[in-house]
This record gives sequence, structure tokens and C-alpha cells, in this order.
Amino acid sequence: MPRIRLIAPSGYPADPAAMTRGVARLRAAGYAVENEAVLGRSMQRFAGSDAERAADLNALADAETLPDIALVTRGGYGAARLLEHLHYDALRERLSGSALAMVGHSDFTAVQMALHVRSGLATLAGPLLADLGAEPEDGETLSQFRQVLSAPSAEVTWACSGDARLDVEGTLWGGNLAVLCSLLGTPYFPRIDDGILFVEDVGEPPFRIERLLYQLHLSGVLGRQRALLLGRFSDCRPGPRDNGYTLEAAFGQLRAVAGIPVIDSLPHGHGCGQLTLPFGAPAHLRVEGPAARLGFTGYPHHR
Repeated sequence: MPRIRLIAPSGYPADPAAMTRGVARLRAAGYAVENEAVLGRSMQRFAGSDAERAADLNALADAETLPDIALVTRGGYGAARLLEHLHYDALRERLSGSALAMVGHSDFTAVQMALHVRSGLATLAGPLLADLGAEPEDGETLSQFRQVLSAPSAEVTWACSGDARLDVEGTLWGGNLAVLCSLLGTPYFPRIDDGILFVEDVGEPPFRIERLLYQLHLSGVLGRQRALLLGRFSDCRPGPRDNGYTLEAAFGQLRAVAGIPVIDSLPHGHGCGQLTLPFGAPAHLRVEGPAARLGFTGYPHHR
């Protein structure tokens, strides 16, 4: 029976019932779920003190027997406060080459970036425990999560707009757009050339999305990639002063300046039907007209 250990690097469980449902659904799917104690922690908006939340991650370096999966409970904010307190050398020594898969998204993007830079670890951008316990139940997300984490390679397909023809390989990486940009210029932002970058966000108006994308463009990050994948941008609605300026207009402007292929509609981000994708693993992207296909391998998984 695969073992899942819960970790809580960011916000406290604002919806305890969702967490209870998530644990129950994972157990019904055949997983053993450990470390439920983190679900009872809170301090201000966080799932415990900085020391407690960093200890969730650092404990993996000292574990006598590693779990199969370390699953993040929820996002929010708080992971950036932990980056200076993680034991990167010990984590690299214990986890490099292991089958332990760390899974999460949203605010967890900060930890994924830091672990890739400082420990050379590949992780997975996938559902949070809160997502797995959401109502109505999202069986598609859990099914794809199980498929990816139980195999050495996987492939996802989706329908995109436009008539692009593309066949590229590179390191797959990315996550929450605002969190990615918050670490630009820090020692925790990875230098990945010829990569395939995916981004998503939630609750940001279109002009802020464009501003964040311009930050990646003007800093040279986009120009070093082979392609940009636009994931789900949930609740990113224009305001009363936007005068017809929409998210589609922001993406159109990005396409005009980015200088690399921009592929939309990747089913990843906040909301139902969320894909589990590696951060820091080799990938192959093929696009033919409205059909996109992304294969990846070399990420941690269990048997």
C-alpha cells in the first residue's frame, strides 16, 4: 500500500471538512495517509510556526523509511518564509535518486524552485489535499494523479487554440505565476535554458497577469525557453476600468513580444480537472494545430 505523508508548508486548513474528505478519498483509493497532525496546526494564517512547517520538509531527510508521496495540504502563503531554513544538503543526500514524490502546487511552487536549485530535486506540481477533498468530487484529478505517480513516464493531451506546429524537448518546470515572479533575482530561482515552462494563477486581474508575464519576458526568462504553456487562470476577471481589456487581450500581447511559442489551455492550476506534472524532469511537447501532447519521464514515482 503506497504511503502518503502530509506536509503543510503554507496555510492552515481553512476548510477542515475538505481535508477530512481528502484523507478519506485517498484511503479509499488504496493509500495509507500519515501525519494528520499537521491538519490541526494553525498560527495566524499559517499551518503552524515557520519552524514547524520547515520541519515537515526537513524531516524527510532524516526519515528512516521514506513515504512514497509527500503531499501538500493546501496553498495560500508562507512557503517563502521557509526557504532559508531548509536543509538542502541533507535533502539532496537523502532524496536524490529516491522514489519519494513531493506533490503540490500554488504557494508550494516556491519550495519546488528552491529544491530544484539547491538540492537538484525533481518534484511534481499536482493536487493539494484540499483539492482532493473538494466538492463535488473530482475523480479525474485523482485518477491522473494515481496514473502519473505509479509509472516511470506519462503523457497528457489537450485541445489548444491556434494552428501551431511544434515538436520540442526540454526540462518541464513552472507553477504559480505570481510565486515564480516573486523569486526572480533570488538564489532560489532556477536557471533553466531550453525548457518548457508552464504557468497558472488565480484571482489576479488581466493587467496583473500581463505584468507578471512581462517580468518573465523582460528578465530574459521567457526568451531562454522553447515554449510557454498557459494553464488555468481561475477568477482572473477584468475590472470596471479595463474597457474591453481581457485576459485574452493580455495573452495576445504576450504572444506578440515573447519570441517563443505560447500554447494555451493546459488543464493545470486552481480548479477541477487538474493535471499532475513534473517540475524539473525531461519532457517532449508536440503540437499539431489544436491538438497538444506532452510526454514526460525521469520524475519520482512509486511502483
